[in-house]
Formats: sequence, structure tokens, C-alpha cells
Amino acid sequence: MVSSSCSKSTLRSPSELVLDLFQKTILENRWIPQSHRPTPKQAEFLMSPQLEVLFGGAAGGGKTDGLLMSALQFVGIPGYNAILFRRTLQDHKLPEGLIPRSMEWLSDKGAKWNGSDYKWTFPSGATLTFGYLETEQDKYRYQSSAVQFLGWDELTQFQESQYTYLMSRLRRLADVHVPLRVRAATNPGGVGHIWVKQRFIVEGQKYNRAFIPALLEDNPHIDRVTYEKSLQSLDHATFLQLRHGDWEVRSDVGKFGREWFTIVDGYPAEAKKVRFWDLASTLPKRGTDPDWTAGALLAEKDGVYYLIDIQRRRGTPQQVEQLIRMTAEMDGPSVDICMEEEPGSSGVAMIDHYAREVLKGKTFRGIRTTGDKEVRANPVSSAAENKNVKLVKGTWINDFLDEAEIFPRGSHDDQVDAVSGAFSMLAVKRELTERPFA
Repeated sequence: MVSSSCSKSTLRSPSELVLDLFQKTILENRWIPQSHRPTPKQAEFLMSPQLEVLFGGAAGGGKTDGLLMSALQFVGIPGYNAILFRRTLQDHKLPEGLIPRSMEWLSDKGAKWNGSDYKWTFPSGATLTFGYLETEQDKYRYQSSAVQFLGWDELTQFQESQYTYLMSRLRRLADVHVPLRVRAATNPGGVGHIWVKQRFIVEGQKYNRAFIPALLEDNPHIDRVTYEKSLQSLDHATFLQLRHGDWEVRSDVGKFGREWFTIVDGYPAEAKKVRFWDLASTLPKRGTDPDWTAGALLAEKDGVYYLIDIQRRRGTPQQVEQLIRMTAEMDGPSVDICMEEEPGSSGVAMIDHYAREVLKGKTFRGIRTTGDKEVRANPVSSAAENKNVKLVKGTWINDFLDEAEIFPRGSHDDQVDAVSGAFSMLAVKRELTERPFA
């Protein structure tokens, strides 16, 4: 029942209430610069009532600005916490990335920056954190988090399992009056192309998920002529994705298609097995993305290959040696061990060290590889396309498929190189079944 102090004429319509919310959270939001007032497409993104909203499609549509605006909508309310994800921390730090952009918007306005936690804290006590999920297991880093806003920049760079797991971090206290929201921005393409398209474009309406497409023409703040000229150098498929937001074309399938691999429960007991190691020498440091040491355990029976396990680590030479020794013990005596031998005397010395000290008593040899990594991957790529490479269930699978699907365009190739080496060794053993390994 309406209070007697309120007449009919004072009641606000739903559209008026929405406009009030818009003015308070965006137009009157001091954390968003006057020079970055939302475009019509960004405004639609910011005011969408659905729990899950995807923004973008084409490049240059104002996705990153829209995502940062969305995260800042409720920072004036105590108890509000937002987090924005990229695949790596370095992605956040790139020019025009979310961290530099937030510095431009928020510095000298009263918010405090914590460079260790990559987090802004506002006078209200609200926070905005920049997170990253470089591997599948990184999602558990945030298992104790409680946020009201989850933002994903370049969503197609992530796995659906990461996205859905972190939705469980959405919650609020009873006295925190802000909506729970999941907001994402992306272009077509990338390792997550299929699941993002399915979730938001194919079945989005059915499950009340919104997709708001934006093109270059929708962003008046960008130099359209210059930007479009820069897109002309792309291959045809990528151009269609970035210029026109085309979700029907894919350019990310290179040497391997994700759908080429079948996941199985096990492998034949009598299969021949090889563990091949690809060593990395760069130690991890904050803000860097060095290579991994990766060891692939591959088995073969009757021309069918079973990728059983991949072990990998970034660490000191001693930590890497411990991993390789422990893995050899777990694999057992039936597994031959190979390692790429780098050119020159240092490579010979390294193999000698592993043979005499690290893998003493094991069937081990160094292998001098020839040709570039892409050429070495051709045989295993062909076998996979013909459905002759199976993946044995394990927690390593998503990380491997992420790398393989964008190989050789991705930033890492350690797992693919290890699998290629193991495949090569098993192919030789098939031809020389009567000859000893060493």
C-alpha cells in the first residue's frame, strides 16, 4: 500500500528509475572521465539488467572502456568488490590495457593503488582488482574471493571451466545493495571461440544472457580511417572477425584442431612409452611470461598414440632436475626418457650431466633435433587430424589444448614441442622394433 504522503503523480515509472540509476552510476560517476562519456552501445552494455552480458565483436568498438566503466559503476558503495580478468598479468599492463587505463582515469582522485595486489581501494572501501588466469589451475587462486562484479577482457582467451568456476565467487552481504554482474568483452576467434559463441550468441536468449555487438562505427572516439587501415594487413579470416565481428569464421585453428583429439580413460598396457623433455632456462619473474620445462609421456600401439601425461614447471635448474627425477620414478622402468640436446658443447655437457647424475640407471638419451618447431610438429598434427592421437584423462589436458590449438601463433610451444619429440621417438621405435632403445 502506498503511503498517504505519496500521491500517484509522485510515483516513478520503471524507465525513470532506470534513468536515475544510469545517472548516478555513470553520468554522475566522478571516477569516469568526462572525456569518456559512454557511447550508445556502451550505455546499452552498462544498463543491461541480465546477470551475464557480452559486449563487442569487432575491434575498435569501445569494449575495454565499456568494461572498465561497468566495473566502476558501484565503487561509491561500501562493501562493493569488482575484479577484472585477463589471461596474463602482462596483458593487463600492455599499452591501452586495463591497468594503464585505470591509472589514467583514477590517479589523483582519491583512490589508492596497491601495486603488490594490483588493486584500487576507493574512499567508500570498495575495491577493484586486476586478476589473471594463465593456467587452468590458476582459477583456484580466487576460491576465497567474494565479489559482486566479474569482468572478463578478451573472453575467448579463456576456458569455459574458468568462467563458470569463478561465477561461484559472486555473492554479497545482505546490506550491500548492488546487483551481481558478470560482464565480458571480446572479439571472435581464440581458444574459447566455440564456447563463447554457444553461450552468448547461440543460446544466450534462451538463458537470459545478453550479447551487445559493437562495430568500429559505434565508437566515435577512435580514428576510424587509420585503425581500419591497420586491419588491412590481417589474413582474410581474422579481418572478418576483427572488422565485422564475424563469429562464423575461425582463424585460430593452425597445426591442431581442438576437436581432433578424443579423451579416453586409459591406454593399452602393452603400448610402447616415451617421456620427452623440452627444457627451459628462463626463471619466472613478476610481470614476465617465460617458457616452461615440459615433459610429455606418449604411448603407441598399432599406430594409435596416447598422450598420457604432461608435466611442466618454471623453476631453477635444481627444481627442474627434481621434477624430472621424480617423474622418472613415477613413470617406472618401462618408460624411455629423451631430452632435446641443444647445439654445441653446452648441450653435450647438459645431457652428460643428466645421464650421470639426474637419471642414473634410467634408459635415457639426448636427441639433436632438426628443423623448426612447426616442421617437427607436422607428423603429430597429421596423426591427430586423422583421429590417431588420444588424450588420457588428466588435469593437464586443458592447458595442452589451449597451447596446441593456437600453435604456432601462441606465446608458448613447450608442450607441443615435447609431444612432437616423443612422437618422433615412438615413430622410430615402430620402424626398428627389434633394435634396443639405446
